[in-house]
Amino acid sequence: MSYHHLALAAKDMKAIHAFYEGVMGFELVKVEVAPIMEGGWGKHFFYRMDGDDSKFIAFWELHDTAKQETLEFDLNKAANMPQGTNHFSFDVHSREELDSWRTRWNEAGLDVLELDHNWCHSVYTRDPNGNMVEFCLTTGSFTEDDRERALAALDETEMNPSPPPATMKHWPANKAETA
Repeated sequence: MSYHHLALAAKDMKAIHAFYEGVMGFELVKVEVAPIMEGGWGKHFFYRMDGDDSKFIAFWELHDTAKQETLEFDLNKAANMPQGTNHFSFDVHSREELDSWRTRWNEAGLDVLELDHNWCHSVYTRDPNGNMVEFCLTTGSFTEDDRERALAALDETEMNPSPPPATMKHWPANKAETA
């Protein structure tokens, strides 16, 4: 089972469109315009990912809602969570594809964080709402020991840390690598 779409509100729909279609390469394929139950109305924009008509990311542009002035679009700020806790992660199938996303984001003027988590390798940036976006390449396999460790962690009440990332790099927008 997989999800059909992830739906989020947009702070600035034109900036969201420039990022998700222009930078991410997702194609805007549909909009639904409808009243909002609590009052006002919205436009619900659907972006197709990878040409797949069963996987979308969607954004609401809200109008005339009662809470319009107090809306927060960064999921972590809205939930009073640490940065990066809530984020979107998309799959890549090769190191070359992962590196191409890092380069694409840098060339679009975005800072990128790269982490080798020892079992997956990720690059991260932020979208115009301030939400963290990730591309992730699974580089390891899962053992029975991994499962046992995960099950044990369900009952732990003190930090028992995982090994630190193998590497961590910050790639500033349009600049050379810094460690």
